[in-house]
Amino acid sequence: MSAVNSLYSELTLPCGVTLANRFGKSAMTEGLADPHDNPTAELNRLYKTWSQGGTGLLISGNVMVDRRYLERAGNVVLDDDRAMAELQDWARCGTVQGNQLWMQINHPGRQCPRMVNNQPLAPSEVQLQILGNFSRPRAMSEDDIEDVIQRFATTAKLAQQGGFTGVQVHCAHGYLISQFLNPLVNKRNDQWGGSLENRARLARRIIQAVRAAVGPNFPVAAKLNSADFQKGGFSVEECIQVATWLAEDSLDLLEISGGNYEQLSLLGAEPQDVRDSTRKREAYFLDYAKAIKSAAKIPLMVTGGFRSSSVMQDALADGELDIVGLARPFCTQPDLVNQIQNESIAQVDTYESGLVLGRGFWGENSRSTLVKSINSFGQVGFYYWQIIRLARGQSVQTDLGVFRAFVKHMVNDFRLNLRRKRAR
Repeated sequence: MSAVNSLYSELTLPCGVTLANRFGKSAMTEGLADPHDNPTAELNRLYKTWSQGGTGLLISGNVMVDRRYLERAGNVVLDDDRAMAELQDWARCGTVQGNQLWMQINHPGRQCPRMVNNQPLAPSEVQLQILGNFSRPRAMSEDDIEDVIQRFATTAKLAQQGGFTGVQVHCAHGYLISQFLNPLVNKRNDQWGGSLENRARLARRIIQAVRAAVGPNFPVAAKLNSADFQKGGFSVEECIQVATWLAEDSLDLLEISGGNYEQLSLLGAEPQDVRDSTRKREAYFLDYAKAIKSAAKIPLMVTGGFRSSSVMQDALADGELDIVGLARPFCTQPDLVNQIQNESIAQVDTYESGLVLGRGFWGENSRSTLVKSINSFGQVGFYYWQIIRLARGQSVQTDLGVFRAFVKHMVNDFRLNLRRKRAR
């Protein structure tokens, strides 16, 4: 089997579902819901485009389990069946090529912006300090925790009824479940805090509740940080143990990523302790993947940094992963999987490498928090703008500069918040 062909081999998951190839579109926040948090025609067009691009597994952006708490305005919320028809349209459009379409389900915890809710929930009252955008959270009660567990199960069941072919529980990137795992944020001294077993209890209870809701033959996945890359935070060793526990709870696929809002690995910035050899191999988290896969004995998707098909193939051939996770490249090359298969490209777009204000003080390693934020969120804005254009049926705009992208992103988020508030 050739290098390219092996990326197009099938993968059968523990639940019995088969993926058509070894490419996965990782979740990216879309912000395309209507003012009432429901799916839209723009989402349908976007996911139909991605489905036609040949990817075996598409994972949606954050779908919230509780409309009181969003990652950002524009998130789809699925906490009841009021938008079942719109949900079914989205699922049909996102599976036109027979691919898998999984819904990522999530609760932001303390990473809920002030403009959405001025008192978010979290395991403890540890405030997120980023540009004044997040309020001090309220520590969750036992009733709050049990309510969240049930909400994840409810959303998963509704996703199944709506035609999505699987779900992914978001346990990474500093959102609520990740906050419980992180000892820097989780300061509890009850059954939900302290030891790793206690800190992982919420993740395990949610996976167990979701599995009970959807049955044994429906794919249930999770996204987990390999590490938070913060001193004293969630570690690689802890990730390996949690991955093993989640596998015991009937998980079908584990996606490994890293970082949180305070350590922006999830936004494309490499963790400070990633070795040079890993940078040369492109994928940020491969150093941890083999150990996690060996311990958990579960299919593994690794997301972060893949850009050339040869590196993707090497990682697959070496047994470091089962699914190659990509995100940003799908914003500028929605058909990249088909292009790699017909060998019209050997490397995907790398626009992020030029998305900085400048060099030195103005670069990505600037001493200025403001400059670093503009560079990081300007990169996010660049790719988010491409998502908007694809959703409108327009061509991508690759000449968008980082500062302009930052401004467009901030203005659009403000507009989405204002629109949502007016609809309430």
